[in-house]
Amino acid sequence: MRFRHTMLFLGHELGILRRNPVWPLFGIMQPILYLLLFAPLLTSITPNGTLEEALVMFTPAALVMIALFGTMFSGFGMINETRNGVLERLAVSQAWRPAIVLGRVAKDVIMLVLQSLIILGVAALMGLRVGLPAVGLVLLLMAAAGLFAANLSYGLALAVRDENGMSQIVQFFLVPLMLLSGLMLPISVAPDWMQAVARFNPLYYAVEAGRALFAGDFSDGTVPVAFGLFLALSVLTLTWSLRSLRKLAG
Repeated sequence: MRFRHTMLFLGHELGILRRNPVWPLFGIMQPILYLLLFAPLLTSITPNGTLEEALVMFTPAALVMIALFGTMFSGFGMINETRNGVLERLAVSQAWRPAIVLGRVAKDVIMLVLQSLIILGVAALMGLRVGLPAVGLVLLLMAAAGLFAANLSYGLALAVRDENGMSQIVQFFLVPLMLLSGLMLPISVAPDWMQAVARFNPLYYAVEAGRALFAGDFSDGTVPVAFGLFLALSVLTLTWSLRSLRKLAG
């Protein structure tokens, strides 16, 4: 019954996307533009100055961008449902309450994986060549990162319940997290103090692990750290969002 309720909410959310398929495409335009226009500039800092090396360096960062700028803003729709009383009625219905959040999170992760495949396809057309095991592990890592970001977004939406307030909070934290993750340039070229601070940024480990996997270094220490970190953060943020939903239902 719990699984069925989750699938019902997932189907509802996917139905909304089918009626408005253009929005997910807009969500990946920025990473694609960065791939096309920014990644070639990185050839000057790669060992052999090739575009393939630049793509190995930047493609994982483009995937993290989707997790950041896509799933982190998914909670705004829930704020509108809270204001209109829709979410409160669902929360006190006979439906399994966690399914209200889990169905939405599942939709966000599915869309993130599909968008990531498109990004990987564009990178492959540009000259990226990586093995299937590396691609599979990176997709799993991006799914874990998206799971964390979606849970955090819905938790914020249920706690703040105001679009302006949530927007300010998200923007306040997104910029330093992005700059200290090495998205645009490897954090190794940054000053020592920035490298030290970056170690406290979970996105840093996602980017570095993705680059290590694409480079074929499956034994790199950032890989297990990234997976463990985002799985733990996903559990914590999911617990927080479910508790916030329980408070909404009274």
